[in-house]
Amino acid sequence: MDNAKIAELLEEAADLLEAQGANPYRVRAYRNAARTVRDLKGSIADIVRAEGVAGLVRLPAIGRSLAHTIEHLVRSGRFPLLERLKGEDAVERVFATVPNIGPELARRIHEQLGIETLAELEAAAYDGRLAQVPGMGKKRLRAVRESLAGRFGRRRTIEVTSQRSDQKSDAEEVSVAELLDVDREYREKAERGKLPRIAPRRFNPTGQAWLPVLHTERSGRHYTALYSNTARAHELGTTHDWVVIYRDDHGAHDRWTVITSQYGPLKGKRIVRGREQECREYYAQTEAETL
Repeated sequence: MDNAKIAELLEEAADLLEAQGANPYRVRAYRNAARTVRDLKGSIADIVRAEGVAGLVRLPAIGRSLAHTIEHLVRSGRFPLLERLKGEDAVERVFATVPNIGPELARRIHEQLGIETLAELEAAAYDGRLAQVPGMGKKRLRAVRESLAGRFGRRRTIEVTSQRSDQKSDAEEVSVAELLDVDREYREKAERGKLPRIAPRRFNPTGQAWLPVLHTERSGRHYTALYSNTARAHELGTTHDWVVIYRDDHGAHDRWTVITSQYGPLKGKRIVRGREQECREYYAQTEAETL
């Protein structure tokens, strides 16, 4: 992918962020980065191959978050944020291109682990998360590792695992209280018709723009929230209950799903899937404060 194409995609992301009401400073950051890439004398792909993110952040107007975005775009040809902004969901199709991962297993991986890229899939294959997904036995896991190693090479595996470790501590600092507040803002504005809507390509044969999208910030952290448009959400009739929250900034690129609990002491309450214990502690604290 050459400089002109990368700059074009960054500009497209800026246009969509602006149309969907994102922070003007964030819109400007994408436009400035596009200008830097377009005006660059050499190939930005060569910088990625030679120096990675470290080489990109030395360029004008490219911070760490955009550097990771550009690096991923160069290495994989994918731009997950732009796909979300356009209402696309190519994640499961990408995972299904890996030998020994069919469409159903790709769906499970995406929904259970909340990962979106082949680089994240490779990291999960080595840190134990992928082995926990039903249907991912030892033999299949070994085959997936070998296939991804062939695509990225051993050095890339080490880089991805290290990058995840560096981001983990910052990601864990995001409290369930903050995520539940983003969920509250999204659902309130969506129900009042105060959010722009996009037309997802999946499960939308009429092409209707029905999916509200929110761009918001908390303490400098950028979040995008949308109702879940996964096969599982449609199957269970929860497309207007499950809210997927993405973080995309200099600190981390993460994903959470907020749902209404159907069981146990938190039944009827909004919870962050996978962080149920923290949600119990949060509600216990808020209830104690109201007494």
